[in-house]
Amino acid sequence: MDPRVKIVLLFFFLLLIFFVENAAGFAALACAVALLMVFSRVPLMMQLRSIRPILWIVLFTFAVHLFMTPGTEAFRIGFLTATWEGIVRGAYIGLRLILLILLSTLLTLTTSPLRLTDGLEALLSPLRRVGVPVHELAMMMTIALRFVPTLLEELDRIMKAQKARGVDFERGNIMQRLRAIVPVLVPLFLSAFRRADELALAMEARCYRGGEGRTQMKELRTGRLDYAAIGIFFLGAAGICAVSFGGLTLAP
Repeated sequence: MDPRVKIVLLFFFLLLIFFVENAAGFAALACAVALLMVFSRVPLMMQLRSIRPILWIVLFTFAVHLFMTPGTEAFRIGFLTATWEGIVRGAYIGLRLILLILLSTLLTLTTSPLRLTDGLEALLSPLRRVGVPVHELAMMMTIALRFVPTLLEELDRIMKAQKARGVDFERGNIMQRLRAIVPVLVPLFLSAFRRADELALAMEARCYRGGEGRTQMKELRTGRLDYAAIGIFFLGAAGICAVSFGGLTLAP
């Protein structure tokens, strides 16, 4: 598919997630996201792995709504009172965060960084008229996405080297663990700056001078599959809205 279509549909899908406010609508959204995950043919565990870093945010958000939302008391823990309305509101907010991460991860797993950057550059191209360096911004995003796995590999190598020297990252209190991370961060930043300098020299050696007058080897084209995806999306969005606004609202 055209990456521009993917990005635009993702944007409208994220907006749709924030409009839904009842159990029926969230069930329809969850089914839609599950179908996308199946049709993407990306391994399920690879997609679900993206939720792990935000689990503590989801749990914290759920706890805040659980105890801070006024309503009918469900149970009490010390001086904190949990309400049924807080349980529903916390579940809705947590599910929103999970769906947002799954959709964003699905886009990055099914689209190469180069095509994703080309799509963003094409969508932001009208901003060139007001002096925004669209190509340079897109190039920065491409480089950032490209070097994420490289820096992760470098981080793993440095941590293994530090463990071989007797550093323990899992014992002690918080301050001791933070001190143990310092010998890892310093060489990691030095490696990142060295790679950035080498990349800048390589780009200058290839006469890179920004986006002025540059063309693309592969032009972006919107095909039948993209138009079909747009039609299916709007039909599905209309169905989700009908189910959401016509269903039973449980949130206060």
